[in-house]
Amino acid sequence: MAKKKVLQQVARKVITRSNPKSFVSEQYKTLRTNINFSMPKNELQTILVTSSSPGEGKSTTSSNLAVVFAQEGKRVVLVDADMRKPTAHYTFHVTNTLGLSNLLTRQSSIEETVKETGVQGLDIITSGPIPPNPAELLTSISMDLLIPELKKRYDIILFDAPPTLSVTDAQVLSNKCEGTIFVVNSKETNKDNAVKAKELLISAKAHILGVVINNFELNKDQNYYQYYGSEE
Repeated sequence: MAKKKVLQQVARKVITRSNPKSFVSEQYKTLRTNINFSMPKNELQTILVTSSSPGEGKSTTSSNLAVVFAQEGKRVVLVDADMRKPTAHYTFHVTNTLGLSNLLTRQSSIEETVKETGVQGLDIITSGPIPPNPAELLTSISMDLLIPELKKRYDIILFDAPPTLSVTDAQVLSNKCEGTIFVVNSKETNKDNAVKAKELLISAKAHILGVVINNFELNKDQNYYQYYGSEE
C-alpha cells in the first residue's frame, strides 16, 4: 500500500499529462516552443536534460517536456540515461527489467526494450538494471549506434541524464546530443555549483539551449497567473 502511494506521488509530477491546461503546463509548452525556435536552420532531435546537483528537477522537467512534445504530434522517446538513480519507470508506471543498460550491452533489441507510456506518441526506454560501469556504456560504440537508430524511429529523443557534478555521464552524453537543457532550482541550486556545471558542459562541447528555472514562486497578482489560473 505504501509503495502504491509513493508511485502515485511521483506520477503527479507529470502535470502536463494530468492537467494540460494549467499554468505550469503552459510554461512547459513555452519551453517546447523556445526549443523549437532555438535551431531554426537545423533539425533538433536529441536533447539532454541535466542539472548541477541532485534534487533540482531535471527528471520532472524531462518527463513533462517529453509529454508536451508528444502532445504537439511528435514521435517522442524518453530515455532514462541515469543508470545510477533512475526514476522514469516510477513516473510512468512501467517495469524496469529491460532498459538502456540491456541495449548497450546488447542483451536486448530496441523492439524488446521500448515501452508505451499511455501518452499518445510518447514511448520510454527505462534505465534497465543498474550496471557497474554506466559512464563506460555511454561512451561505447553501442551508444554511438543506438542514437542514429532512434533518430530513424522518433522525431525527438530526450535523455534524462545524471547531475553534472555528481558523475561524468552528463558530459559524455551532452557531447553526443544536439542540444542540452540545464535545470536549476531557484531555492536549492548553489550558484557556484551551477557555474561549475556549466563550465564542465561547455568543456564537453555541449550545445546549451538554455536554462530552466524550477520551483520559482510567481506572484499571484501577475497577469500570467490571473489569465491561466492556478494549477489545481
